[in-house]
Amino acid sequence: MEMERTMTHDHTGSIPVLAVTGHSLAEAWESSLLSLWVYGCSIRTQYDQKDANGEWLHPPSVDCTMMMTVVDPSSEPSIHRAFPGGLADLEEYRQEVVDGIKDHWVRSDEDVDGTKWEYTYHERLANYRSVDNLERKPFNDVDQLETMVQQLAKSPISRRCNAVTWQPWKDNDCDDPPCLQSIWCRILPDKDDVWHLNMNVRFRSRDAYDAAFMNMWAFVALQESLAKRVSERAEREVKLGHYCDLSDSYHIYGRRQEHFENGFLKLVETRSFEDRTWTREFAESFFEEARPGIVEKVRRQDSK
Repeated sequence: MEMERTMTHDHTGSIPVLAVTGHSLAEAWESSLLSLWVYGCSIRTQYDQKDANGEWLHPPSVDCTMMMTVVDPSSEPSIHRAFPGGLADLEEYRQEVVDGIKDHWVRSDEDVDGTKWEYTYHERLANYRSVDNLERKPFNDVDQLETMVQQLAKSPISRRCNAVTWQPWKDNDCDDPPCLQSIWCRILPDKDDVWHLNMNVRFRSRDAYDAAFMNMWAFVALQESLAKRVSERAEREVKLGHYCDLSDSYHIYGRRQEHFENGFLKLVETRSFEDRTWTREFAESFFEEARPGIVEKVRRQDSK
């Protein structure tokens, strides 16, 4: 399989806009990386470093605007073996996004010099801190996920079921603003009148190789959680519709391109799709084994 880059966008002044579709999560992520590698543009980032002579240490990043659609987020095989990380990392991140196990690591607005995190996605979605723009005083925190569940159960075709993360009064100037910007959900019945919850997510910036798969895994899990909560509230079956994932900047950093070529691309070139993926059934025993360690890891960090 020849995966040479085309470079066709490098001198046009336009970031390429690419779209891929996969039946499963693993298929969509794999297709997105292959498309990005071939058709993306080369662009420097503010994180690129130079040596003592002022020469770049690594090549530019490969970048595009990417829209991925997962037709059936519940389908298998769902886990791609080439994502940089282990199954324990995947489970820990799922708990962080869906269950909020690290929300208490987020610093308060008054703790401006603290060492705690700026945010977690779950904290921004389930405990959004709003402020009075005139008085700069905090309003009540907003559980946007619960609001979405209530709205979807009451009016499944509503176009207002939206949750955001960006807080412009501080994110424009902070060192580590959230990459995820919003999630949007809407329900559509099938021919048998079974509800399907569709989810769209948008990221302003996304590390396609090192972060995107774990992001997608966790947000599909959140989609499943929301569908279950709507089902309980509406007292009717709710299945998953599509998962659509948009990144304004979807990139592979220059410092990671050799690893990407020797890892991801080589795996795609030498193994069948079945041999470069895992099912959730296969992974579940590893997730179960990892859970006590995740609890202990959070406890140790809490003690610091």
